[in-house]
Amino acid sequence: MPVTQNALENAHAILAKAQQKIEQLRNINPYLIDLSLRENPVGARIGQTLKDKLDILPKLRAFGFQNIHLGTLDYSMPEELEVDDDFMMYLRDHDIDMTSCFAFTDIGIVQPDGTFIPSPSQLKLKAYTVPNTLHEIYLTDTGMAGEHYDMETLCRSIPASVQWLNDNIRGDHGGKPRILINIVDGCDAFAENPDRVCAILSLLAGLEIEGVSIEDDRGTFLPFQVGAYVAIARSFLPAPLKLLVHMHAGGGFENSSIIEALLNGADGAWGGLPKRAAIIGHASLGELIANLVRLGNTQMQEYQLDQLLPLATGFQELDDEQAVPDDLPILGHNAYRLSLSFFRQIEGRFMDLPPEAIGGQYRYRICPVVSDTAVIAGRLAEVTGQPAESFTDDVLKQMIRLMRRDLRAGERIAYDEPVQLLALYARASVT
Repeated sequence: MPVTQNALENAHAILAKAQQKIEQLRNINPYLIDLSLRENPVGARIGQTLKDKLDILPKLRAFGFQNIHLGTLDYSMPEELEVDDDFMMYLRDHDIDMTSCFAFTDIGIVQPDGTFIPSPSQLKLKAYTVPNTLHEIYLTDTGMAGEHYDMETLCRSIPASVQWLNDNIRGDHGGKPRILINIVDGCDAFAENPDRVCAILSLLAGLEIEGVSIEDDRGTFLPFQVGAYVAIARSFLPAPLKLLVHMHAGGGFENSSIIEALLNGADGAWGGLPKRAAIIGHASLGELIANLVRLGNTQMQEYQLDQLLPLATGFQELDDEQAVPDDLPILGHNAYRLSLSFFRQIEGRFMDLPPEAIGGQYRYRICPVVSDTAVIAGRLAEVTGQPAESFTDDVLKQMIRLMRRDLRAGERIAYDEPVQLLALYARASVT
């Protein structure tokens, strides 16, 4: 049946809309705040010592991050200091440049008599001389109850808290601090009480702040929901106010959600370079940068892309004292271990991101059902140190035959393991 002209025009119109989104992502210069010094160790087995943090900070700057989050000051039991406190005090006491550095704080509260009491985290921010902050609020019923304020108190306290920061914190180069109001339960609040969120966004739009951040703190909202929430927030927060997001990986939507957020008006995101986060992971800046490179975004050339993969995996291994999960997309060990040559990503092909683009290289993984001769030769080269071309096609094909025969006979063998691979090669060489 021939394709009608109307059907073709409709198909091209749909493709044109998709291309418009790709162009938008190609041209965006995202506002990124790196949280590798806090987000990643929060969910890690081990965490970071003061020495670890002092080693990591210059690596983040060298990679190209302009905005770096040093740590959290609004934790429970503020009298019991954390490594984050030691780190910020060390930077202050040793005159180490904290330009464009941030720390988490929570708001102070205006008392019923009108007196404003800054939070312990605000006082620490001033004492540690950190110039900028992500200033946190909650907007769900549960979140506000946990913070011991209601909507009326919050509406009184936010402007006073922002004013205190502007009056008491010395920002970058002696200017005003950059204040981003982080709505920790932002997606939940939109779902629970959108009118309340819109009222707060309207209030924030009139304050002397850098912008607003919205979290999906459990990673349970679908990308189209996140996109809708961001679009609403953007309508209340005109430029030059910034709108950032932070997406956790609870439901596996995180990278799709962050792309949807960017398409719907978000300026950027905050997160760690590795995947590790407070729960099972998050839309990491490493993944976001890699995906923007995949789309052809030239703004990503500002970063040392050849260091992306080794830095991201190295930081996570430091925090956990164990390897990055093999099957983690983009950053995992198996992300660039070919099981079949067909899956190879090629430089210059649309939507491909070869490992060399982010500081990695292809390796090989034997999967007996699909691995072809090129993959088997590549894995043999890794195991033996001999060139891949030194293994003859006849022997490689015989290895495939033997793997198939073994499975049909009920033999379940992990041929990717060096001992088993060499045994298979020996069998194929004498058959």
